[in-house]
Amino acid sequence: MFEIKNLTVAYQGELILDQVSLTVQKGKITGIIGPNGAGKSTLIKGALGLIKCQSGQTYIQGESLAKVRDQIAYVEQRSAVDLTFPINVLDLVLTGTYPKLGLFKSPGPLEKQAALEALAQVDLVDFKERQIGSLSGGQLQRVFVARAIVQDATVIILDEPFVGIDMSSEQKIMGILKKWSDVGKTIIVVNHDLNKVTQYFDDLVIIQRGIVAQGPVTETYQMANIQKAFSLDFGKLLFEQDMTGDSEDHG
Repeated sequence: MFEIKNLTVAYQGELILDQVSLTVQKGKITGIIGPNGAGKSTLIKGALGLIKCQSGQTYIQGESLAKVRDQIAYVEQRSAVDLTFPINVLDLVLTGTYPKLGLFKSPGPLEKQAALEALAQVDLVDFKERQIGSLSGGQLQRVFVARAIVQDATVIILDEPFVGIDMSSEQKIMGILKKWSDVGKTIIVVNHDLNKVTQYFDDLVIIQRGIVAQGPVTETYQMANIQKAFSLDFGKLLFEQDMTGDSEDHG
C-alpha cells in the first residue's frame, strides 16, 4: 500500500495542492488523470520528496518514505531526461541496481546479467551499447522500464510514459505493468490519454488542484467527474464518443 497524507505544495505563492491524501492499493494499476496544470506530476514529485512541500508524508506499508525509498522505482517524464548525457543503454539499466548495492559498490556479473535479462524483456538487448540519445521515444521508455525491472521495487511510478511513443512499445510496457500487478506490486501511472483509461487501469485518481474522485475505474470514470476536472463540454464529448464507439463495436 502506498499512502500520501496531507500533501501541500505551492509554487511562487500559488497553492497547487492543499492537504491532499491518497491511498493506492498494491496489486493494482492505478491511473492518475487530470487536465494540464492540475497537479498530477506535482503530486508524484511532492510525495517522493523531489520538490519542496509545505506539508505531507508518504508511507509504504506503513513505513515512512525515508526508510523504504529503495522500494520505489520512479520513471520520470522523458522530456526531463538529458539525452546528451554520455551513457549507453546497458549502463543506464544498471543504475537500477544502485539502490540495493549501497555506497561505494559497483555492479558485478550478477547485476550485468540481470540488466541483460531486463533488456531482453523489453526487446532491446541488441541496443545495449547505444547511447541513449540515439533511441526513439518508445525505445527509451522501454529502457527506463528495464531499469525498473532490475531495481525490483515494490512500488513503480511512471509519469506520462506513453507520450510520443509507438503503439508496440506502449503495449510491451503495459504487458510488463500487468505482470507486476499480478505479483502484488503497486503500479501508478500518470496518464494523458483518457481513451485508454478503462483498458489500462484498475483504479483511477482524477485530479484538478486536488482530488476530484478516486477508486475503481468503474466507479470513478464517470461523466460528472470528468466534467468537474476538465469541463462540461469535454466530459460530454468524451462520453458521447465512448457510447458511439460501444454501439459501433456491438453493431
